[in-house]
Amino acid sequence: MRGGTTHPASRLVFDFGRVVFRWEPEELLRQLLPQRARDAVSAAHWVGQVFQSYGGDWGDYDRGVVAPAELAQRIAARTGLTVAEARRVIDAVPDALQPLPASVAWLQRLRDAGQPFYFLSNMPAPVAETLLARHSFMGWFDDGVFSCRVGHNKPEPAIYEVAARRFGHPAQELVFMDDHLPNVEAARRLGWRALQFHDATQAEAEVRAAGWV
Repeated sequence: MRGGTTHPASRLVFDFGRVVFRWEPEELLRQLLPQRARDAVSAAHWVGQVFQSYGGDWGDYDRGVVAPAELAQRIAARTGLTVAEARRVIDAVPDALQPLPASVAWLQRLRDAGQPFYFLSNMPAPVAETLLARHSFMGWFDDGVFSCRVGHNKPEPAIYEVAARRFGHPAQELVFMDDHLPNVEAARRLGWRALQFHDATQAEAEVRAAGWV
């Protein structure tokens, strides 16, 4: 371990999209809107239009202040998609989020070792409810925060502050893993330990090398 230092009080906190669950929006739109997302370039364009880097309309959906029907209307009015096309994408998101086997295996190892862990995810209510109902390993987390339930999204400082209070640990004891670097940097500014997640093998190795588990 780095410098022989360990942090026995560390608690791991996982993002969900591209960390615990597979999330490939370009691929999703090419499947759902083949006449519009015809190739990599047009798919990337429509990902930007629909998801807005998870700000704008989709950010409101993640924050829990807009329902799917209104979101579809907003997306259609803003992008030129039909309401039916927008709703097709919105409704497909829960099925598109499939568990990443290597990440679930790591969670199993942590659980077997008695290591507590949590989640902190930007997630709209219909998707959060589906994940909780569908995947038994969601019950392995000691606790978690969905953006839709607290009215804040990463990288807003408030969501990290809410999470730290809810988890019952000071920021310096929390180790946050997210694929999106701005979310990692936001956590660090608030005193959390944090790393950018690329895959489970890399993240587990970094966590162990730092002595965080």
